[in-house]
Amino acid sequence: MPLAGDRGVLGYPRRVRLVIAKCSVDYVGRLSAHLPPATRLLMVKADGSVSIHADDRAYKPLNWMSPPCRLEEAPGVWRVVNKAGEELRITLEEIFQDTSYELGVDPGLRKDGVEAHLQELLAANPGALGEGFTLVRREYMTAIGPVDLLCRDANSGSVAVEVKRRGDIDGVEQLTRYLELMNRDPLLSPVVGVFAAQEIKPQARVLATDRGIRCVVVDYDKLRGIVKDELTLF
Repeated sequence: MPLAGDRGVLGYPRRVRLVIAKCSVDYVGRLSAHLPPATRLLMVKADGSVSIHADDRAYKPLNWMSPPCRLEEAPGVWRVVNKAGEELRITLEEIFQDTSYELGVDPGLRKDGVEAHLQELLAANPGALGEGFTLVRREYMTAIGPVDLLCRDANSGSVAVEVKRRGDIDGVEQLTRYLELMNRDPLLSPVVGVFAAQEIKPQARVLATDRGIRCVVVDYDKLRGIVKDELTLF
């Protein structure tokens, strides 16, 4: 069972296994899905996640299983099972390449100065994200990295907040992955998402709305207590 138990959180050595194979894929769980036989890229990361890729969809695999999960390998079949008993079954017809790579230590994502300060200001003023919001924790760690802010709303519900200077589709995808993992935790679930940025692109707003994520445009200067002097008509 290579890689499935390796430590892949920030600051630890990481490995990734890449397998190119002709395979079919079945997902059995809350929903069922089937991919007919074709040549695909299978990726096994050090955090235990397994994903199946085609030669398109740069930001999203065809199917995947997020950690915590276990990979069971038998001749011709991979079974990836999570704690809920859902299964990703990969039937291998022919393997063309099976390679593992050491990626070294990942220093983690470093936000630019404005983005990092924006996160800090929102942590100090969570009410800017919604009435009655309170901060639980900054940089709340998930199996695939930290979500910027974990808050509680006025009804004590869990809220995951991703903070960007400019909000685009990649940021929405990132928050979607965090929400998927966090909603598996019975101590947090249900968790809703807030995508906060100084500017949010229209495509990102459409995608966020489709996924039930609320968008919040924040005023960086206002959070810093800067009052603009110029006169306005309205």
